[in-house]
Amino acid sequence: MAEPGIEDSLRYSRHLVMPEVGVEGQRRLRESRVLCVGAGGLGSPAALYLAAAGVGTLGIVEADVVDLSNIQRQVLYATADVGRAKLEAATERLAALNPGTEVVPHPVRLQAENAMEIVAQYDVVVDGSDNFPTRYLVNDACVLAGKPDVHASVFRFEGQLAVFDASRGPCYRCLFPEPPPPELVPSCAEGGVLGALPGILGSLQALETIKLLLGKGDPLVGRLLLFDGLGMSFRELPVSRDPDCPACGERPTITAPVDYEIFCSSWAGEPVQTMTPEQLAQRLDSGHDAQLLDVREPPEHAIASIDGFLLIPLGELEQRLGELDRQRECVVTCHRGGRSAQACALLRAAGFSRVVSLEGGIDAWAQRVEPGMARY
Repeated sequence: MAEPGIEDSLRYSRHLVMPEVGVEGQRRLRESRVLCVGAGGLGSPAALYLAAAGVGTLGIVEADVVDLSNIQRQVLYATADVGRAKLEAATERLAALNPGTEVVPHPVRLQAENAMEIVAQYDVVVDGSDNFPTRYLVNDACVLAGKPDVHASVFRFEGQLAVFDASRGPCYRCLFPEPPPPELVPSCAEGGVLGALPGILGSLQALETIKLLLGKGDPLVGRLLLFDGLGMSFRELPVSRDPDCPACGERPTITAPVDYEIFCSSWAGEPVQTMTPEQLAQRLDSGHDAQLLDVREPPEHAIASIDGFLLIPLGELEQRLGELDRQRECVVTCHRGGRSAQACALLRAAGFSRVVSLEGGIDAWAQRVEPGMARY
Protein backbone atom coordinates (compact mmCIF):
# COMPACT_ATOMS: atom_id res chain seq x y z
CA MET A 1 0.00 0.00 0.00
CA ALA A 2 2.43 2.66 -1.25
CA GLU A 3 -0.25 5.31 -1.51
CA PRO A 4 -3.85 4.65 -0.48
CA GLY A 5 -6.55 5.25 -3.02
CA ILE A 6 -9.55 7.43 -2.29
CA GLU A 7 -11.68 4.53 -1.05
CA ASP A 8 -8.93 3.10 1.14
CA SER A 9 -8.14 6.53 2.52
CA LEU A 10 -11.73 6.83 3.68
CA ARG A 11 -12.08 3.23 4.88
CA TYR A 12 -8.89 3.27 6.96
CA SER A 13 -8.71 6.98 7.74
CA ARG A 14 -8.82 6.41 11.52
CA HIS A 15 -5.82 4.10 11.13
CA LEU A 16 -3.90 6.31 8.73
CA VAL A 17 -3.87 9.29 11.06
CA MET A 18 -2.42 7.24 13.91
CA PRO A 19 1.38 7.41 14.13
CA GLU A 20 1.44 3.76 15.31
CA VAL A 21 -0.25 2.67 12.07
CA GLY A 22 -0.13 5.18 9.24
CA VAL A 23 0.31 4.22 5.60
CA GLU A 24 3.14 1.78 6.33
CA GLY A 25 1.22 0.00 9.07
CA GLN A 26 -1.86 -0.31 6.90
CA ARG A 27 0.29 -1.80 4.16
CA ARG A 28 1.59 -4.37 6.64
CA LEU A 29 -1.95 -5.30 7.60
CA ARG A 30 -2.89 -5.72 3.94
CA GLU A 31 0.08 -8.00 3.34
CA SER A 32 -0.58 -10.10 6.45
CA ARG A 33 -2.19 -13.51 6.69
CA VAL A 34 -4.17 -14.54 9.79
CA LEU A 35 -5.81 -17.88 10.54
CA CYS A 36 -8.92 -18.07 12.73
CA VAL A 37 -9.45 -21.55 14.16
CA GLY A 38 -13.20 -21.61 14.68
CA ALA A 39 -15.85 -19.09 13.67
CA GLY A 40 -17.97 -19.31 16.81
CA GLY A 41 -18.32 -17.05 19.81
CA LEU A 42 -14.66 -15.94 19.84
CA GLY A 43 -13.93 -16.33 16.15
CA SER A 44 -16.90 -14.20 15.09
CA PRO A 45 -15.81 -10.87 16.63
CA ALA A 46 -12.15 -11.60 15.97
CA ALA A 47 -12.78 -12.23 12.27
CA LEU A 48 -15.06 -9.20 11.94
CA TYR A 49 -12.53 -6.80 13.45
CA LEU A 50 -9.57 -8.28 11.59
CA ALA A 51 -11.41 -7.96 8.28
CA ALA A 52 -12.57 -4.44 9.15
CA ALA A 53 -8.97 -3.52 10.03
CA GLY A 54 -7.81 -4.47 6.54
CA VAL A 55 -6.00 -7.76 7.14
CA GLY A 56 -5.28 -8.93 3.61
CA THR A 57 -5.86 -12.66 3.97
CA LEU A 58 -8.09 -14.22 6.58
CA GLY A 59 -8.20 -18.01 6.76
CA ILE A 60 -11.04 -19.65 8.67
CA VAL A 61 -11.14 -23.26 9.84
CA GLU A 62 -14.76 -24.24 10.46
CA ALA A 63 -16.83 -27.34 9.68
CA ASP A 64 -20.07 -26.74 11.61
CA VAL A 65 -23.45 -25.42 10.55
CA VAL A 66 -25.29 -22.50 12.15
CA ASP A 67 -27.61 -23.54 14.96
CA LEU A 68 -30.24 -21.29 16.52
CA SER A 69 -28.42 -21.55 19.86
CA ASN A 70 -25.36 -19.93 18.23
CA ILE A 71 -27.04 -16.61 17.44
CA GLN A 72 -26.96 -15.40 21.05
CA ARG A 73 -23.17 -14.85 20.84
CA GLN A 74 -21.87 -15.70 17.34
CA VAL A 75 -22.36 -12.31 15.72
CA LEU A 76 -21.16 -13.36 12.28
CA TYR A 77 -24.55 -14.96 11.70
CA ALA A 78 -28.19 -13.96 11.44
CA THR A 79 -31.30 -15.97 12.19
CA ALA A 80 -31.75 -16.54 8.45
CA ASP A 81 -28.40 -18.39 8.43
CA VAL A 82 -29.64 -21.22 10.67
CA GLY A 83 -28.94 -24.49 8.88
CA ARG A 84 -26.27 -23.01 6.58
CA ALA A 85 -22.63 -23.96 6.76
CA LYS A 86 -20.94 -21.51 9.08
CA LEU A 87 -18.07 -21.07 6.66
CA GLU A 88 -20.40 -20.12 3.83
CA ALA A 89 -22.29 -17.58 5.94
CA ALA A 90 -19.09 -16.18 7.46
CA THR A 91 -17.39 -15.74 4.08
CA GLU A 92 -20.43 -13.89 2.76
CA ARG A 93 -20.63 -11.62 5.79
CA LEU A 94 -16.91 -10.77 5.81
CA ALA A 95 -16.88 -10.06 2.07
CA ALA A 96 -19.76 -7.64 2.57
CA LEU A 97 -17.88 -5.97 5.42
CA ASN A 98 -14.61 -5.53 3.52
CA PRO A 99 -14.20 -6.69 -0.09
CA GLY A 100 -10.48 -6.01 0.22
CA THR A 101 -9.97 -8.91 2.61
CA GLU A 102 -9.55 -12.31 0.95
CA VAL A 103 -11.29 -14.98 3.01
CA VAL A 104 -9.71 -18.42 2.60
CA PRO A 105 -12.13 -21.14 3.70
CA HIS A 106 -10.89 -24.35 5.32
CA PRO A 107 -14.08 -26.47 5.59
CA VAL A 108 -12.47 -29.08 7.84
CA ARG A 109 -11.87 -29.80 11.49
CA LEU A 110 -8.31 -29.05 12.50
CA GLN A 111 -6.63 -32.40 13.12
CA ALA A 112 -3.14 -33.75 13.57
CA GLU A 113 -3.12 -34.76 9.89
CA ASN A 114 -3.83 -31.29 8.48
CA ALA A 115 -2.75 -28.80 11.15
CA MET A 116 0.83 -28.21 10.02
CA GLU A 117 -0.11 -27.70 6.37
CA ILE A 118 -2.80 -25.17 7.28
CA VAL A 119 -0.95 -23.27 10.02
CA ALA A 120 2.21 -22.90 7.93
CA GLN A 121 0.35 -20.64 5.47
CA TYR A 122 -0.29 -17.85 8.01
CA ASP A 123 1.58 -15.27 10.07
CA VAL A 124 -0.57 -15.42 13.22
CA VAL A 125 -3.11 -17.96 14.48
CA VAL A 126 -6.18 -16.88 16.45
CA ASP A 127 -7.44 -19.79 18.53
CA GLY A 128 -11.20 -19.54 18.94
CA SER A 129 -11.70 -23.23 19.69
CA ASP A 130 -13.85 -24.47 22.56
CA ASN A 131 -12.22 -27.77 23.48
CA PHE A 132 -8.91 -28.93 24.89
CA PRO A 133 -7.80 -31.28 22.09
CA THR A 134 -7.93 -28.42 19.57
CA ARG A 135 -6.21 -25.98 21.93
CA TYR A 136 -3.27 -28.33 22.43
CA LEU A 137 -3.16 -29.06 18.70
CA VAL A 138 -3.13 -25.34 17.82
CA ASN A 139 -0.37 -24.74 20.35
CA ASP A 140 1.86 -27.56 19.14
CA ALA A 141 1.38 -26.69 15.47
CA CYS A 142 2.22 -23.05 16.21
CA VAL A 143 5.34 -23.99 18.18
CA LEU A 144 6.53 -26.31 15.41
CA ALA A 145 5.78 -23.76 12.68
CA GLY A 146 7.12 -20.78 14.62
CA LYS A 147 3.80 -18.88 14.64
CA PRO A 148 2.22 -16.85 17.46
CA ASP A 149 -0.94 -18.35 19.00
CA VAL A 150 -3.43 -15.73 20.19
CA HIS A 151 -5.50 -17.73 22.66
CA ALA A 152 -8.73 -16.99 24.50
CA SER A 153 -11.39 -18.96 26.34
CA VAL A 154 -14.71 -18.05 27.94
CA PHE A 155 -17.14 -19.52 30.45
CA ARG A 156 -20.26 -17.95 31.97
CA PHE A 157 -19.06 -14.45 32.98
CA GLU A 158 -15.31 -15.12 32.88
CA GLY A 159 -12.64 -15.16 30.20
CA GLN A 160 -8.89 -15.43 29.75
CA LEU A 161 -6.49 -14.23 27.09
CA ALA A 162 -2.82 -14.79 26.28
CA VAL A 163 -0.36 -14.71 23.41
CA PHE A 164 1.74 -17.87 23.22
CA ASP A 165 4.82 -17.19 21.11
CA ALA A 166 7.50 -19.80 21.71
CA SER A 167 10.12 -17.67 19.94
CA ARG A 168 10.11 -15.25 22.88
CA GLY A 169 8.03 -16.72 25.68
CA PRO A 170 6.04 -19.67 27.02
CA CYS A 171 3.55 -21.78 25.10
CA TYR A 172 0.14 -23.10 26.11
CA ARG A 173 1.65 -26.30 27.48
CA CYS A 174 3.86 -24.29 29.84
CA LEU A 175 0.68 -22.96 31.46
CA PHE A 176 -1.36 -26.16 31.16
CA PRO A 177 0.99 -29.18 31.00
CA GLU A 178 -2.01 -31.52 31.15
CA PRO A 179 -5.70 -30.95 30.49
CA PRO A 180 -7.85 -30.69 33.62
CA PRO A 181 -10.53 -33.30 34.25
CA PRO A 182 -13.57 -32.36 32.15
CA GLU A 183 -15.87 -32.50 35.18
CA LEU A 184 -13.97 -29.46 36.46
CA VAL A 185 -14.34 -27.57 33.18
CA PRO A 186 -17.85 -28.01 31.77
CA SER A 187 -18.48 -26.80 28.25
CA CYS A 188 -20.34 -23.59 27.48
CA ALA A 189 -23.27 -25.74 26.35
CA GLU A 190 -23.36 -27.29 29.82
CA GLY A 191 -22.50 -24.28 31.97
CA GLY A 192 -23.56 -21.41 29.74
CA VAL A 193 -21.84 -18.24 28.61
CA LEU A 194 -23.10 -14.67 28.56
CA GLY A 195 -23.40 -13.70 24.91
CA ALA A 196 -21.44 -10.46 25.25
CA LEU A 197 -18.45 -12.16 26.93
CA PRO A 198 -16.93 -13.80 23.81
CA GLY A 199 -17.50 -10.48 22.06
CA ILE A 200 -15.13 -8.85 24.56
CA LEU A 201 -12.50 -11.60 24.46
CA GLY A 202 -12.70 -12.08 20.69
CA SER A 203 -12.23 -8.35 20.18
CA LEU A 204 -9.19 -8.46 22.45
CA GLN A 205 -7.82 -11.34 20.35
CA ALA A 206 -8.18 -9.14 17.27
CA LEU A 207 -6.39 -6.30 19.09
CA GLU A 208 -3.48 -8.52 20.12
CA THR A 209 -3.23 -9.91 16.59
CA ILE A 210 -3.11 -6.43 15.05
CA LYS A 211 -0.39 -5.41 17.53
CA LEU A 212 1.66 -8.45 16.51
CA LEU A 213 1.23 -7.68 12.81
CA LEU A 214 2.19 -4.04 13.28
CA GLY A 215 5.02 -4.82 15.68
CA LYS A 216 3.64 -2.27 18.12
CA GLY A 217 2.88 -2.22 21.81
CA ASP A 218 3.40 -4.89 24.43
CA PRO A 219 1.63 -8.13 23.48
CA LEU A 220 0.44 -10.59 26.12
CA VAL A 221 3.51 -12.81 25.83
CA GLY A 222 4.32 -14.36 29.20
CA ARG A 223 1.13 -12.94 30.67
CA LEU A 224 -2.34 -14.36 31.22
CA LEU A 225 -5.13 -11.79 31.31
CA LEU A 226 -8.17 -12.81 33.40
CA PHE A 227 -11.49 -11.01 32.97
CA ASP A 228 -14.38 -11.13 35.44
CA GLY A 229 -17.50 -9.78 33.79
CA LEU A 230 -19.61 -9.78 36.95
CA GLY A 231 -17.05 -7.78 38.87
CA MET A 232 -15.95 -5.87 35.74
CA SER A 233 -12.30 -6.41 36.59
CA PHE A 234 -9.13 -7.44 34.81
CA ARG A 235 -6.13 -9.00 36.49
CA GLU A 236 -2.90 -10.35 35.10
CA LEU A 237 -0.82 -13.39 35.99
CA PRO A 238 2.77 -13.98 34.85
CA VAL A 239 3.45 -17.15 32.87
CA SER A 240 7.00 -18.49 32.59
CA ARG A 241 8.49 -20.82 30.06
CA ASP A 242 8.83 -24.35 31.40
CA PRO A 243 12.31 -25.68 30.57
CA ASP A 244 10.84 -29.19 30.68
CA CYS A 245 7.91 -28.36 28.37
CA PRO A 246 7.56 -31.17 25.81
CA ALA A 247 6.73 -28.63 23.07
CA CYS A 248 8.97 -25.59 23.62
CA GLY A 249 11.35 -26.67 26.39
CA GLU A 250 15.07 -27.29 26.28
CA ARG A 251 14.62 -30.89 25.14
CA PRO A 252 11.28 -30.97 23.29
CA THR A 253 9.76 -34.39 22.70
CA ILE A 254 6.87 -33.24 20.50
CA THR A 255 8.20 -33.11 16.96
CA ALA A 256 4.85 -33.51 15.19
CA PRO A 257 1.17 -33.23 16.17
CA VAL A 258 -0.01 -36.18 18.26
CA ASP A 259 -3.37 -37.85 18.94
CA TYR A 260 -5.01 -35.15 21.05
CA GLU A 261 -8.25 -37.00 21.71
CA ILE A 262 -6.29 -39.70 23.51
CA PHE A 263 -4.09 -37.12 25.28
CA CYS A 264 -7.13 -35.28 26.61
CA SER A 265 -9.13 -38.37 27.58
CA SER A 266 -10.36 -38.06 31.14
CA TRP A 267 -10.97 -41.68 32.01
CA ALA A 268 -9.76 -45.05 30.83
CA GLY A 269 -10.76 -48.66 31.25
CA GLU A 270 -14.05 -50.30 30.43
CA PRO A 271 -16.13 -48.29 27.93
CA VAL A 272 -19.38 -46.83 29.24
CA GLN A 273 -22.46 -48.80 28.17
CA THR A 274 -25.04 -46.67 26.35
CA MET A 275 -28.75 -46.83 25.57
CA THR A 276 -30.42 -44.98 22.69
CA PRO A 277 -33.37 -42.66 23.33
CA GLU A 278 -35.58 -45.07 21.39
CA GLN A 279 -34.53 -47.97 23.58
CA LEU A 280 -35.23 -45.96 26.72
CA ALA A 281 -38.64 -44.91 25.43
CA GLN A 282 -39.51 -48.53 24.75
CA ARG A 283 -38.46 -49.50 28.26
CA LEU A 284 -40.43 -46.69 29.84
CA ASP A 285 -43.53 -47.76 27.90
CA SER A 286 -43.14 -51.37 29.03
CA GLY A 287 -42.75 -50.55 32.73
CA HIS A 288 -39.01 -50.50 33.36
CA ASP A 289 -37.48 -51.43 36.72
CA ALA A 290 -34.33 -49.32 36.46
CA GLN A 291 -33.66 -46.21 38.48
CA LEU A 292 -33.33 -43.06 36.39
CA LEU A 293 -30.75 -40.39 37.17
CA ASP A 294 -30.33 -36.90 35.69
CA VAL A 295 -26.92 -35.31 36.47
CA ARG A 296 -27.56 -31.86 34.96
CA GLU A 297 -27.81 -28.62 36.92
CA PRO A 298 -31.16 -27.31 38.27
CA PRO A 299 -31.41 -24.44 35.71
CA GLU A 300 -31.06 -27.00 32.90
CA HIS A 301 -33.65 -29.27 34.51
CA ALA A 302 -36.08 -26.33 34.61
CA ILE A 303 -35.83 -25.99 30.82
CA ALA A 304 -36.64 -29.61 30.02
CA SER A 305 -36.77 -32.95 31.82
CA ILE A 306 -37.87 -36.55 31.33
CA ASP A 307 -40.50 -37.81 33.76
CA GLY A 308 -39.20 -40.21 36.38
CA PHE A 309 -35.56 -39.05 36.47
CA LEU A 310 -34.08 -38.15 39.86
CA LEU A 311 -32.04 -34.92 39.64
CA ILE A 312 -28.62 -35.12 41.29
CA PRO A 313 -26.09 -32.72 39.70
CA LEU A 314 -22.81 -34.37 38.79
CA GLY A 315 -20.89 -32.26 41.31
CA GLU A 316 -23.10 -33.57 44.12
CA LEU A 317 -23.28 -37.20 43.02
CA GLU A 318 -20.42 -38.58 45.11
CA GLN A 319 -21.94 -37.14 48.30
CA ARG A 320 -25.46 -38.37 47.46
CA LEU A 321 -24.79 -41.96 46.44
CA GLY A 322 -26.90 -43.10 49.40
CA GLU A 323 -30.01 -41.99 47.53
CA LEU A 324 -29.41 -44.67 44.90
CA ASP A 325 -29.79 -48.46 45.01
CA ARG A 326 -26.56 -50.24 44.07
CA GLN A 327 -28.47 -53.43 43.22
CA ARG A 328 -30.67 -51.87 40.53
CA GLU A 329 -29.67 -50.86 37.05
CA CYS A 330 -29.13 -47.10 36.76
CA VAL A 331 -29.84 -45.17 33.54
CA VAL A 332 -28.08 -41.79 33.56
CA THR A 333 -28.75 -38.74 31.41
CA CYS A 334 -27.38 -35.22 31.04
CA HIS A 335 -27.54 -32.66 28.23
CA ARG A 336 -25.64 -34.44 25.46
CA GLY A 337 -23.94 -37.44 27.07
CA GLY A 338 -20.61 -36.17 28.40
CA ARG A 339 -21.50 -35.75 32.05
CA SER A 340 -23.61 -38.91 32.12
CA ALA A 341 -20.60 -40.91 30.93
CA GLN A 342 -18.54 -39.37 33.74
CA ALA A 343 -21.32 -40.19 36.21
CA CYS A 344 -21.36 -43.80 35.03
CA ALA A 345 -17.61 -44.09 35.63
CA LEU A 346 -18.07 -42.65 39.11
CA LEU A 347 -20.94 -45.03 39.87
CA ARG A 348 -18.98 -48.05 38.68
CA ALA A 349 -16.07 -47.07 40.92
CA ALA A 350 -18.53 -46.82 43.83
CA GLY A 351 -19.78 -50.37 43.34
CA PHE A 352 -22.74 -49.93 40.98
CA SER A 353 -22.45 -52.89 38.63
CA ARG A 354 -25.17 -51.96 36.11
CA VAL A 355 -24.94 -48.38 34.82
CA VAL A 356 -26.01 -47.10 31.40
CA SER A 357 -25.60 -43.67 29.82
CA LEU A 358 -28.38 -42.24 27.64
CA GLU A 359 -26.77 -41.77 24.24
CA GLY A 360 -26.89 -38.11 23.21
CA GLY A 361 -28.55 -37.12 26.47
CA ILE A 362 -31.78 -35.22 26.79
CA ASP A 363 -30.99 -33.27 23.62
CA ALA A 364 -31.17 -36.48 21.57
CA TRP A 365 -34.34 -37.46 23.43
CA ALA A 366 -35.95 -34.15 22.44
CA GLN A 367 -35.02 -34.62 18.80
CA ARG A 368 -35.86 -38.30 18.38
CA VAL A 369 -38.54 -39.15 20.94
CA GLU A 370 -40.27 -36.00 22.17
CA PRO A 371 -40.00 -33.32 19.43
CA GLY A 372 -42.17 -30.87 21.38
CA MET A 373 -39.68 -30.73 24.25
CA ALA A 374 -37.70 -27.49 24.71
CA ARG A 375 -34.03 -27.67 23.63
CA TYR A 376 -31.08 -25.56 24.68
